[in-house]
Amino acid sequence: MSIAIRVCRLPHGEGLALPAYATAGAAGMDLLAAVAEPVTIEPGKRALIPTGLAIALPPGYELQIRPRSGLALRHGIVLPNSPGTIDEDYRGELQVIVLNAGDAPFTVERGTRIAQAVLAPVVRARWHAVASLDDTARGTGGFGSTGA
Repeated sequence: MSIAIRVCRLPHGEGLALPAYATAGAAGMDLLAAVAEPVTIEPGKRALIPTGLAIALPPGYELQIRPRSGLALRHGIVLPNSPGTIDEDYRGELQVIVLNAGDAPFTVERGTRIAQAVLAPVVRARWHAVASLDDTARGTGGFGSTGA
């Protein structure tokens, strides 16, 4: 199954490929950096990296922005708000907050595969206030209560 996503390539995104799945079984599409000049991120610092894309998601979907495992393992590059959520009614540029949790500077070049995007359905919650909740074996046990 595939879902159509309308996309506008912004002027600084011209010449870059649209997000694509690297393999037939991939869940995420690579997002490319649409930087005009290289951006060096020092250890412990963040940068906002543009993609040069604006999208219109169909109703009932979100686009989750997630880190790329290879960048995390090799360079310590993570997304501090992972997964980031692009709502169906957002029409601005897709941008990625990148944190260098590594021990060396990392340079983002034009076209760097900086993150991945996963299309996901959204289920809306409806809150129902009650006086009490049913008991479970776990009860009110919180952080670490299951031994992990």
